Amino acid sequence: MPGRRNALYLLIIISLLTGLFTGRAELFNIAYVTSAVMCLSFAWTWLSLRGIGLRRTTRTRRSQVGRVFQESFGIRKTGLLPKLWLEIRDHSDLPGHQASHVAPSLVSGKEYTWEVNTICALRGDFQLGPITVVSGDPFGLFRSPRRIGATDRLIVYPMTVELNRVELPMGFLSGGDAQRQLTHQVTTNASSIRDYVPGDSINRIHWRSTARTGDIMVKEFELDPLVDIWLFSDFSAGSLVEDPAAQRMRQSGIAPSTFRIPPSTEEYGAIIAASLAKHFIDDERVVGYAAYAPYRQIVQPDRGNRQLTHILQALAVARSASSHTLREMLSLETHQFTRGTTVMIVTSSLDMDWITEAQVMIRRGIRPLCVFVDPQSFNARLDSSELRGMLQLAKIPTLVVRKDDDIAAALEQRPI
Repeated sequence: MPGRRNALYLLIIISLLTGLFTGRAELFNIAYVTSAVMCLSFAWTWLSLRGIGLRRTTRTRRSQVGRVFQESFGIRKTGLLPKLWLEIRDHSDLPGHQASHVAPSLVSGKEYTWEVNTICALRGDFQLGPITVVSGDPFGLFRSPRRIGATDRLIVYPMTVELNRVELPMGFLSGGDAQRQLTHQVTTNASSIRDYVPGDSINRIHWRSTARTGDIMVKEFELDPLVDIWLFSDFSAGSLVEDPAAQRMRQSGIAPSTFRIPPSTEEYGAIIAASLAKHFIDDERVVGYAAYAPYRQIVQPDRGNRQLTHILQALAVARSASSHTLREMLSLETHQFTRGTTVMIVTSSLDMDWITEAQVMIRRGIRPLCVFVDPQSFNARLDSSELRGMLQLAKIPTLVVRKDDDIAAALEQRPI
């Protein structure tokens, strides 16, 4: 495009100079016509981005690794001047999101639309937009960009795997003492039966006693034991072990050509924590979350889908950049855990100092369980046998997950 303009500039100069020396009117006419064409093209280009309407629709601002994120776009002409072509350049940083498009000539009253489907390959918090609209004149001499600065955010949760069960060691399941307090809610603890009272729900009726006595009898329930499960994710910088290709992919924001879990202890740890949180919350357990990723993140114990959303949001942006060691993290956050609490520590750290802190937790009546992402499987030069031996000596139940393992199968096995 600059080459075309330069050629016309040169033609105008040559025509004018030659016309001055020769006095031929045709050369002046060529210079005048060429100048008029360039002025008209410049004005057309300036007006081509006026009188257009652009629509960008996002169905959801939350997605998950492995799912398809959908966006729809629409552009229409609202002015009188014809729009021969419009180039829409999207500047979103979502990896693999190719929303840029070239729209053909627009007809008044009709909207040109297109859809973009992107497989979310990396977790994180991504920006959608801004957009630059580019157009030009019919002769291809000028091009004018117009930037639309509106942006939005998309948060991509880590992938989760479906767990049928997580076998906690004997004595870990109760997590507290029975409350011996009657409740109007239906729980797993039926304590006695009584006569039916108008207003009792049908699912409280004890049919065997009703058949035996001839009167409608209903069950009385007690409160569930106090059961708290804390997920403690280790995102310390010293625990990170990953393939250089995974690091380059994360830093560049380029989506992989084929979907697979990046060879990084950070990604495995995020998937494990997310899967455990989903499993226990689906099982109506009370779950809390703690991590330094790199800043302190605490989600107080609760149950329900809202709690799962909070945990997934924290894991979506978690990065192994904390300067704190796992022992320091546990020491700072032990006061959060009540007696009888089960603390599931997800870590790939080979630093054995944290085991001492875990033993202190045991003496306080807190029950730790380690989910160990074996860094030796990511880097053969590392040796994790000593740490696994220390975990056995300390009698800390351990689940071991290695690179390329079936994560669901690894988490469903009996702790060592």
